[in-house]
Amino acid sequence: MAKGTISICFVEALLDGVRQRGFDAEELLAESGISPSLLGLAHARVSAALYTVLVRLVVQTLDDEFFGLDSRRMKVGSFAMLGHAVIHCRSLERALVRALRFFALCIDDLSGELSQADGVARLVLREVHPDQPARIFAHETILMFVHRLACWLVNRRIPILSADFRYEAPPHVAEYALLFSAKVQFSQPKTALSFDARYLDMPVVRTERALKEFLRIAPENLLVQYKDSHSIGARLRRHLRPLSPEDWPSFEVMAVELGQSPSTLRRRLEAEGQSYQLIKDHLRRDMAINALSETGKSVMEIAADLGFAEPSAFHRAFKKWTGAKPGEYRRMVRAMPG
Repeated sequence: MAKGTISICFVEALLDGVRQRGFDAEELLAESGISPSLLGLAHARVSAALYTVLVRLVVQTLDDEFFGLDSRRMKVGSFAMLGHAVIHCRSLERALVRALRFFALCIDDLSGELSQADGVARLVLREVHPDQPARIFAHETILMFVHRLACWLVNRRIPILSADFRYEAPPHVAEYALLFSAKVQFSQPKTALSFDARYLDMPVVRTERALKEFLRIAPENLLVQYKDSHSIGARLRRHLRPLSPEDWPSFEVMAVELGQSPSTLRRRLEAEGQSYQLIKDHLRRDMAINALSETGKSVMEIAADLGFAEPSAFHRAFKKWTGAKPGEYRRMVRAMPG
């Protein structure tokens, strides 16, 4: 089964918070098992497992569940209190209002405000210092925290209709379609997310027992896309993962297997900010990265496993995905001290 990967930009963002607090970022990086050589590759990716280890190390080192992104520390245990504060709310709206108030108590530089009009709910970030450059990872993180928490509480993915950001498009802008929405705008007056207001009336369905498991892996579980097992993208990935890439069906055949017309399947994927080709590319990319990092297979063998007729085609695709050739990437991943 293919395992997910995380853009190196999010690794660098975590390390920035560590450095600003005066700790040894390189030591944490080495302890997590992530090669420092990857930091020089703009399109490099690391396994989700290694990123999770780094997140935990940063939280423990800083005693900060907001990763050093604010003037005040969000001390370890804050998420546990947040979970208990929202788990018994009757509606998502009440839970979100309470969560935003909680974050306002824990951090100083950012706060959130929830409003609704014309059937659209809008979460807007307010900054204490709007005249200063926005801390991109802080904006990304607070939005992911609130949105992923909302999805978890109602046990379904809440599609983001649009996402606005106060800053210019960052180098990792390609990540935003999956992290937030296909409809993204930059250089806007405020950072904000919009979603269908009908979700605010949904009941909170999680239990104290589920909360215990949720908190065991928080906050790192809030930094990735909420996995709705019923989404069309998730169904597609479940169909593809057990198969060799060379056996992946055409879009038309896949639509038949899912009991939908091609036009309906395409429309549903677009609503989730995805496409069949994008899903296949991401699966191939993650399979390639994990094979190079964790197996002794040759590059030629990996290329064949991924359905590339020629190793040269795999080289071109991999360099497009990560910015490095497969062999070069493997050397960097394995070039750990000791």
